[in-house]
Amino acid sequence: MLKVGITGGIGSGKSTVSKIFELLGIPVYYADDRAKDILVRDQELAAAVRQHFGPETYDASGMLNRKYLGNIVFNDKDKLALLNSLVHPATIRDSNLWASQQQAPYVLKEAALLFESESFHYLDKIIGVYAPQPLRILRVMKRDNTTREEVLARMHKQIDEKIKMRLCDYVIQNDEQQLVIPQVLALHEQLLQLAAT
Repeated sequence: MLKVGITGGIGSGKSTVSKIFELLGIPVYYADDRAKDILVRDQELAAAVRQHFGPETYDASGMLNRKYLGNIVFNDKDKLALLNSLVHPATIRDSNLWASQQQAPYVLKEAALLFESESFHYLDKIIGVYAPQPLRILRVMKRDNTTREEVLARMHKQIDEKIKMRLCDYVIQNDEQQLVIPQVLALHEQLLQLAAT
């Protein structure tokens, strides 16, 4: 089975594009959502997170204390790198298992950090979703009810968008100038043909 990644910077619209592929019957693994689940479900990972970040990382019922953990990692790049070094391998294992259970010509893995997490090594092709930075900033400010400065701070934690797009096999333009659905449909046909060979 063909395994395809879909990535893009914050506010690029990769989740929206992924939903269109889902409407075409393609299973999508949403890495960020699954990682949140794995942090609770995977006891080995939870134990490692507790060990490195303290027992307050989880409450008495075993639920992740996101605010506590977020306050630690988003103000310390070394702590964030440590958390990612624990979570990314668990997410890669989970996504590979998930892909093996799907019945489709190809599957998608949607993740902002495909290249940063090294998970692109486990994929056959990568789709980039591109939108210009000013548009991405506006989208995230509106979606998350946040400030321009906060959005820029999050963007600076990701690799440069132009570099990311050069690393992709395909790029979907989501700039509100070009229609997205025809681009997805054309790419879907290409991926079906590739999966059939």
